[in-house]
Amino acid sequence: MKTIKFIFALALAALISTAASAQVVKKSENDRKAKDEKGAAITDRQQSFYEVKEASDADLQWMKVIYRKLDLTKGKNSALYYPEEPNADGQSLFFIIMRLLADNKISAYEYLDGREMFTDEYKIKVAEMLERFHIMNSPAKGSTDKNPKFDIEDADIPGNEILSYYIIERWEFDTRSNQMKTRVDALCPVLHRMDEFGGEAIPYPMFWVKLNDIRPYIAQQYVFTDDDNNLARHSLDDFFKLNMYTGEIYKTKNMRNQSLRQQFPEDKDYKHAQDSIEQRLKAFNKELWVPSREELRARAEAKAKLEAEQNGEDVTENAEEAKSSKKADKKSVKTKRGSKTTEDKSSKSTKKTTKIKERKPKEQKTKSSSSAARSVRNRKK
Repeated sequence: MKTIKFIFALALAALISTAASAQVVKKSENDRKAKDEKGAAITDRQQSFYEVKEASDADLQWMKVIYRKLDLTKGKNSALYYPEEPNADGQSLFFIIMRLLADNKISAYEYLDGREMFTDEYKIKVAEMLERFHIMNSPAKGSTDKNPKFDIEDADIPGNEILSYYIIERWEFDTRSNQMKTRVDALCPVLHRMDEFGGEAIPYPMFWVKLNDIRPYIAQQYVFTDDDNNLARHSLDDFFKLNMYTGEIYKTKNMRNQSLRQQFPEDKDYKHAQDSIEQRLKAFNKELWVPSREELRARAEAKAKLEAEQNGEDVTENAEEAKSSKKADKKSVKTKRGSKTTEDKSSKSTKKTTKIKERKPKEQKTKSSSSAARSVRNRKK
């Protein structure tokens, strides 16, 4: 009887253990599926790893805020546009931003046309933004009033209408490293949409997004930036961190909050202002350091060449004359040095010869005196 009870207890324990293990396996599989559907989770540690900390005002000696417009139809900026819809190569930057907003993982801020404030007061409501731009959506599973989430189909995301971006670029001179650093602070997708009557597409800035908020997610999306090399070697985070984009300046931060077009209505003046700002930004870092002799010589030659062109002189003849004068100077230096050495040698040889000549007559005098004395003695004998 005892053996039967023991066998029954063992069987019951085995059944309980198998049921528990099955529940654990099923739970882990469900968690994995849920994680795959939602995407890779970003921890606070990973978020802090990708954040670029802003330098304090005490460490900054100089700073300038630049607003640029990135045209996605030109140059390497196409890496932000393609693919138009998610596929095996990945997804575009706008798709990543919209998915993060729909899952309530990041915050977006109002577009205030030059007076951007990235505070809680100016955070946008995603539902109002989707309704304003006519983007179809539905409440997602687990959505609440405090944590709203939305389901948006890929076909309803207007990725093909995002043809440009506005970015806020900061040029900062850090006294700790004595270097000029450039970083992108925020970006704004611009929707280009035609009205009911057709015509040219009208740009509609949608919202601002802090680059530090989306950096952990865009660092996982690799894109290729060269038509000749289709290997994706850089991530979207590298694209902004390495300043691989090209964009024209449309505004600089100023007290009157005016764009360059408002300050310079004429096209010629507007283009000149853009070029002058670009040149000043590039020259600022160079002027911090003492130039070398080669750089000074190159600057002097370039200045002389420019003056010759302005005076209408032939630049090629001047260059040939300069080369010939340099060669003549080198030859004259060589001959002077050579003549100096020959003069030294000749002076030394003359000194030696004079000594020898002075000795010879002494020997002849002694010989003559001795021979005269001998002849006198012979005569006396």
